[in-house]
Amino acid sequence: MPNSQPRPRRGARSGAGAAGREELVSRSLQSAEHCLGAQDFGTAYAHYLLVLSLAPELKDDVKETFQYTLFRWAEELDALSRTQDLLGCYEQALELFPDDEVICNSMGEHLFRMGFRDEAAGYFHKAVKLNPDFSDAKENFYRVANWLVERWHFIMLNDTKRNTVYNAAIQNAVCLGSRSVLDIGAGTGILSMFAKKAGAHSVYACELSKTMYELACDVVAANKMEAGIKLLHMKSLDIEIPKHIPERVSLVVTETVDAGLFGEGIVESLIHAWEHLLLQPKNRGENGNCEKYGKVIPASAVIFGMAVECAEIRRHHRVGTKDVAGICLPANVKFQSPACSSIDTEETIEPYTTEKMSRVPGGYLALTECFEIMTVDFNNLQELKSLATKKPRKIGIPVIKEGILDAIVVWFVLQLDDEHSLSTSPSEETCWEQAVYPVHNLADYWIKPGDHVMMEVSCQDCYLRIQNISVFGLEREVDARKNFTKDKDLLSLGSEAELCSALANLQTGKPDAVEQTCILESTEIALLNNNLYHEGFKMAMRKVLSSLTPEKLCQAMDTQCENEMSCGSEESNSEESILEPFYVLDVSEGFSVLPIIAGTLGQVKPYSSVEKDQHRTTLDLISEANHFPKETLEFWLRHVEDESAVLQRPKSDKLWSIIILDVIEPSGLIQQEIMEKAAISRCLLQSGGKIFPQYVLMFGLLVESQTLVEESAVQGTERTLGLNIAPFINQFQVPIRVFLDLSSLPCIPLSKPVELLRLDLMTPYLNTSNREVKVHICKSGQVTAIPFWYHMYLDDEIRLDTSSEASHWKQAAVVLDNPIQVEMGEELVLSVQHHKSNVSITVKR
Repeated sequence: MPNSQPRPRRGARSGAGAAGREELVSRSLQSAEHCLGAQDFGTAYAHYLLVLSLAPELKDDVKETFQYTLFRWAEELDALSRTQDLLGCYEQALELFPDDEVICNSMGEHLFRMGFRDEAAGYFHKAVKLNPDFSDAKENFYRVANWLVERWHFIMLNDTKRNTVYNAAIQNAVCLGSRSVLDIGAGTGILSMFAKKAGAHSVYACELSKTMYELACDVVAANKMEAGIKLLHMKSLDIEIPKHIPERVSLVVTETVDAGLFGEGIVESLIHAWEHLLLQPKNRGENGNCEKYGKVIPASAVIFGMAVECAEIRRHHRVGTKDVAGICLPANVKFQSPACSSIDTEETIEPYTTEKMSRVPGGYLALTECFEIMTVDFNNLQELKSLATKKPRKIGIPVIKEGILDAIVVWFVLQLDDEHSLSTSPSEETCWEQAVYPVHNLADYWIKPGDHVMMEVSCQDCYLRIQNISVFGLEREVDARKNFTKDKDLLSLGSEAELCSALANLQTGKPDAVEQTCILESTEIALLNNNLYHEGFKMAMRKVLSSLTPEKLCQAMDTQCENEMSCGSEESNSEESILEPFYVLDVSEGFSVLPIIAGTLGQVKPYSSVEKDQHRTTLDLISEANHFPKETLEFWLRHVEDESAVLQRPKSDKLWSIIILDVIEPSGLIQQEIMEKAAISRCLLQSGGKIFPQYVLMFGLLVESQTLVEESAVQGTERTLGLNIAPFINQFQVPIRVFLDLSSLPCIPLSKPVELLRLDLMTPYLNTSNREVKVHICKSGQVTAIPFWYHMYLDDEIRLDTSSEASHWKQAAVVLDNPIQVEMGEELVLSVQHHKSNVSITVKR
């Protein structure tokens, strides 16, 4: 019988198998170690995979070596652009070590570099949950948390008025018979829960973001409504009946509107909803049960605008100087911010930026009354369809105050139903920002009463567009008519509308000369407008170069001056030609004219690290306009394999005289890996060479600011009308708020500024990773936050302040989890910890 076979034979075979497995594991381990020694990381990785699959009990023993092998092999795959292989390796590694925070964090870093921000943020978040004390993962997570759960979710959920009005409108609709509801762009699911609480029989909610969908699932379950709300992880445009929902619904609720109303695709999604997901609308005057008809909340919207003068908007969207530290900006180079740009690009760029106008630094001046731009009925399918095809409509608005025309500010009133509305006006206390359309390409921006601001308004590419902004006034009309009489074609202009149109074209038309339009981020334009910044660098660079070879530099500078005096003569002093140049490297982020400024300081060979072709072309044109030979300025990324190799010698036998590093991000945070870059830079400097800035001091103060509290976390259940949302979304709160304007932030200072930290790029032994700072309380109150900023020292005398009015940098703030009550005269101790580029601040009594 089969059972009579002796068992020891089976055991013997098993023992032989175990011995063979052990032998294979041992050999594979030896091979892996040998491959590591030979830096053959791919083969070593394959051997480790075999070892761990055969002997899972060895995981703890080989974990660190396996991680090192994985990371080195991933670097090679990344350099070879073998993206799928790289991701595959990490997926294999996470199958073996699913709870390894180091591998999760590294996977996130690769995904982030590849542009997969949502996915990267998910891995960083998982790493932090696995190990809350893992500094690298915390820093990464804090920096990308905005892509997981955008900050406006917190602000909107804390807006009690907005929640109350939406709840009332939804309650009305359900009570009148709209019992089947679809929530488009559900976010946390708050509108869906309002509908369920109001008595809706069937509630469906769709959300595209994976993180927000999962968050909504948790929130709905915590509020015990998971049985009554069906959540769909998809776009509403992909919903099919009966595949995803059984039948058409009687009510769609949505808040997929941005500061410019249409920017989140509400028109497209509602056209699709009316055609495929909603019941037919009730005709005017028709009676009957609302459950048989379809409707949308919000029902309609009215868009308003106002022309304003605002220095803060101007300095971020128009280059207002022709001379930057002695460098002439030629007339044939035009700078524009993306919001001003009408150049066709592959990416769809929002034609506006956004500002909380009630908090814009320096305030603003209304130059016109507010005016109606357009209305839209979300319950009218034909009107929605016609929006994108309507020809631009011309609007002329009378000027009521004298000033500089900087922008058209736009807001809207959302009419949820006949009784309830929400306004996003700058005069309202609201969670909303306003859309800002900067004005550019005018010959004269000064306007006065009697003038009219002309513009064309349309809704193209699902964006509200305000274009061809011009000024029409009595004096301008006279000048324009004189010009028109020179052109026979223009004499036929009959109506005033035709005249206005022609005037607009005259005002905004480009000259015949070939122009280079350079698109810069708004922070880059603000930097170009900051003359103190450029003069400071010029002075500091001159001092360093003078200290290196004073006599030769003077001779070179004299020769330079003589050449300029002789109107660009190509003759040069023979002394200049034999001087070895100073090598200056600028690795600033984005567009920078510092290399050209360096080129004016004598026998200097400047290197720029700008990446974009249009930026390089622009710098070439600026060099040409300033009589620099084209070959003077080198674009360093053309000479190195990739951006990571930017910090290397200019020549095999030469070192840099000056290296300019970007230490502070425009957001107000310290740049990632800046200390590592500084360490490499110090090794690449000639004797007496310098890194700019040489050191940075971080300053902060204690403040009471309810605004910062509400913008950082949802405050309990009262704001969300009793719904339990805060604990779930607050998992994604970050301790640091960025892109702040301290000058206009609603807050009460409770202390004077104190020095928190010193980062020394030239003498790193002066740096400390932990520091305690005593702060004297000068006003009683509740400490809710610690705003901070920096003084960047190019040398001991030349300082740049990131909180100054002219700064292109914003400020940041640490927001405390729990406010601390303090009395005047008390002292608090701040514990400041610095790890890589992450700074954490905790408060002690």
